[in-house]
Amino acid sequence: MTTTKDLATRSIKNPLLRPEDVTPSRPDMMVECLLNPGVFRFEGAVWILVRVAERPKQEEGKISFPVLVDGKMDVLTFDLDDPLLDVSDPREVKYDGEQYLSTLSHLRLFKSADGVHFEDAQLPLHIGIGELENFGVEDCRVATMADGDFLLTYTAASASGYGVGLKRTRDWQTFEHLGLILPPANKDCAIFEEQVKGQYVCLNRPSGIIVGGHYIWLSFSNDLEYWGRHTCIAKTRKGMWDSSRVGAGAAPIKTERGWLVIYHGADENSRYCLGALLLDLEDPTQVIARSEAPLMEPLADYECNGFFGEVVFTNGHIVDGDEVTIYYGASDSVICSATLSIKEVLSTL
Repeated sequence: MTTTKDLATRSIKNPLLRPEDVTPSRPDMMVECLLNPGVFRFEGAVWILVRVAERPKQEEGKISFPVLVDGKMDVLTFDLDDPLLDVSDPREVKYDGEQYLSTLSHLRLFKSADGVHFEDAQLPLHIGIGELENFGVEDCRVATMADGDFLLTYTAASASGYGVGLKRTRDWQTFEHLGLILPPANKDCAIFEEQVKGQYVCLNRPSGIIVGGHYIWLSFSNDLEYWGRHTCIAKTRKGMWDSSRVGAGAAPIKTERGWLVIYHGADENSRYCLGALLLDLEDPTQVIARSEAPLMEPLADYECNGFFGEVVFTNGHIVDGDEVTIYYGASDSVICSATLSIKEVLSTL
């Protein structure tokens, strides 16, 4: 392992997974990038649920990207010199006022005996289902509950916006699809791994357009289906590393001092770093402390250069005593891991 000036100790095996390590879902597709895995333990192994972003092989002078129509993939192609086309953001394509995603994402399971060397689990892919997921499914977070349930929250992408979908499983073979639990515009949803005063709790990130902003909220539910008591708990901070947007990472870690939330923040240059919030154990709407400086920032070459550079973004981790192993997407391109000390993180708050 190698250390940097931030608190994270990066694995010397990074990147753990690259696009070229992953077989496309179809022969006519290419894996453009791997992003932001959910993480859990199951049957003695470490599993990651990776967002695999694909698009067709590109022709010179054109841009092609896929969408789902009635559950089947369709490919749209435009000339790059078309005046109605806007490709200024590599992640999004705009054509004649309509917005699309440059890639189509699905979720794919990989497993590892040591948490470092991962192989495709050869289980069915999680692809978009229905009109509200016709631009794909993204950035899954996995909450491991005490009753044996695994709760999967993910971003459902469509022409109607980004919402939060939820699935439940116990065996990773069969899934209950609970549908869209938070409508657009919302994402970055992480469910607490135990109830607070008899209620489920989740972090989420609705997005303000004219007023408000990209802030972290907390919501409560009795049944996982209907959510309320929505409370904004963390806003962006002008002039700081998280001045443009903030969003939750994985399920909060329960400590003696409070719920420890590792979150991402970005500045006006879309440079993504990681920080922490500490929430009250009895009333998690109350923020006890927050990172002034990032816990982790893009420093390594694979974090600074890629499909969308200057990015470290996590929504999955494994806790072993004081050590947290975070699995993260670097530069919207590759999957990596790093470790943090809970005590050290708490000491900075």
